[in-house]
Amino acid sequence: MSDTIVNKVANSGLITIDLENYLPQGDVVTFDLKDHLFMGLILKEKDFREALKNLDWSVYQDKYVAITCTADAIIPAWAYMLVVTYLQNIAEDVYAGTSTEMQKHLLLKNIAAIDVNEFVDQRIVIKGCGDATIESFAYTEVTKVLLPVVKSIMYGEPCSTVPVFKKK
Repeated sequence: MSDTIVNKVANSGLITIDLENYLPQGDVVTFDLKDHLFMGLILKEKDFREALKNLDWSVYQDKYVAITCTADAIIPAWAYMLVVTYLQNIAEDVYAGTSTEMQKHLLLKNIAAIDVNEFVDQRIVIKGCGDATIESFAYTEVTKVLLPVVKSIMYGEPCSTVPVFKKK
């Protein structure tokens, strides 16, 4: 009998993908249109344009900016568009929605950017546990991205997986 310990997981050829690695890195800040409305409720075009023109946009430098309106006001689409014209060359990315929706947008964008060529005919484990909470939409999206090219997809840890897909 041999006293050699064999790491079967390391020798299995499994590739683990940790979705935490695809979480957005950087600050997400909110640009609230409410702060630039007359009485916090009404968008007056001239006043709105002037307020944006006089704003210190440098506070958004290299940040992820979620444009939203927390007031119960009717905001025309062009208002969001106008804000983007100021943020385009300053912010890292701009999104119309809440900061939570922006985080989701960025995670999906990062998953979509996965180079699937490195996973062709590979056995993949999508890590299931970690320090950050990963919502089910991310697991759904990474499965959609990998499905056309991989040999198999499993969920969990390499030592204890749940089979999800196996190419026939």
